[in-house]
Amino acid sequence: MSADGLPETFDVIVHPAAELRGVLRAQPSKNYTTRYLLAAALADGESRVVGVATSEDAGAMLRCLGDWGAGVELVGGDAVIRGFGSGPRAGVTLNPGNAGAVARFLMGVAALTTGTAFVTDYPDSLGRRPQGDLLEALSRLGARVQSRDGMFPLSISGPVRGGVVEVSAERSSQYASALMFLGPLLPDGLDLRLTGDIKSHAPLRQTLDTLAAFGVQASASDDLSRISIPGGQAFRAGRVLVPGDYPGSAAILAAAATRPGELRLSNLREHDLQGEREALNVLRDMGADLTREGDTVVVRGGRPLRAVTRDGDGFTDAVQALTAAAALADGTTTWENVYTLRLKECDRISDTRRELQRLGLTVTETQDSLTVTGTPSLAGGVTADGHGDHRMIMLLTVLGLSAQAPIRITGAHHIRKSYPMFFRHLESLGARFEYPEATRA
Repeated sequence: MSADGLPETFDVIVHPAAELRGVLRAQPSKNYTTRYLLAAALADGESRVVGVATSEDAGAMLRCLGDWGAGVELVGGDAVIRGFGSGPRAGVTLNPGNAGAVARFLMGVAALTTGTAFVTDYPDSLGRRPQGDLLEALSRLGARVQSRDGMFPLSISGPVRGGVVEVSAERSSQYASALMFLGPLLPDGLDLRLTGDIKSHAPLRQTLDTLAAFGVQASASDDLSRISIPGGQAFRAGRVLVPGDYPGSAAILAAAATRPGELRLSNLREHDLQGEREALNVLRDMGADLTREGDTVVVRGGRPLRAVTRDGDGFTDAVQALTAAAALADGTTTWENVYTLRLKECDRISDTRRELQRLGLTVTETQDSLTVTGTPSLAGGVTADGHGDHRMIMLLTVLGLSAQAPIRITGAHHIRKSYPMFFRHLESLGARFEYPEATRA
């Protein structure tokens, strides 16, 4: 059994919920947790990261930092990190599991070593995700890289001095973030030029915010196409507090908006830099009764929802949750400019279309958009594929709560990648689930 009291691998049977009602505290942010942990390891001395996420991604970062030589201790809900500064241990093989952002952040820092290898035990997920844009940028800085056509397994060796370097931001912002963690520790710093149509500005601002929290100076143009980081700096050890997680909370909020009842969800900072904060505005635009009281969001559910058309690039990790709301809304919703969803744990455009069609919905796609026509009555009574993707599992769960008959989701244990307590939190609001052991991983 895992910490959530559920089997190591399991499916979930989602029963229709008459209402969802109660009070929750949003889980800690996955994205800030991983950034804070890495910055703490890059500092000399001891840092305390208060209220860390318990997700598999956070665990992957902690494990890899320990392998690299950081002191790692969990104290209550905090992580105490004794950093290795600019000297992670060389000759180490790191396995970030299926944590794409963790892998990329570590790949950037690997240029500080005389050799780090990267492997994954998820060859059909992380092993297929492209890393070439980051590897090319590291190569231009003088690093020696070896890979399988720009994918895992791979190795990276330094040293590099820094200077001017371009990196494509067309596929992911994570490549640039990886270089931003490396930059201040290089003799010449980095003058980073982001090329292409920059995706996901919000995570880049979260990385800049993390650097500032650990005493690192950096500047950026308004459009983030140029980021300058002086060299010869040091990350400053200290104490940081992890904010609440907007991407996972979007699924809880969508569930509350689509069922009768009332939810009070605390620990969501009003002016947070997470792009998925926009999910609140999207739900309001769809007609949800959603208000804010400081850092608490209140949803009074059961109101009719209406379709919207939105550019989803700024809140990509909330698109799956909002798609569940769209599937139950009146009219046809389109998420535009979301090509990067194809590069996640699964293809979140095509795989979502297939699963929703299996549920009887009308869904179409283009290369960079997803269109869903809602229905007031979802039959359910089917088995849906979770595709090993935590966001897909959230989407299907929210739909199951509003279906007329239960929905079984395969491989539901993959929810632990970002939100281990997702099902338990919904149960506290009145949802009912069964957890048969998975017949396949």
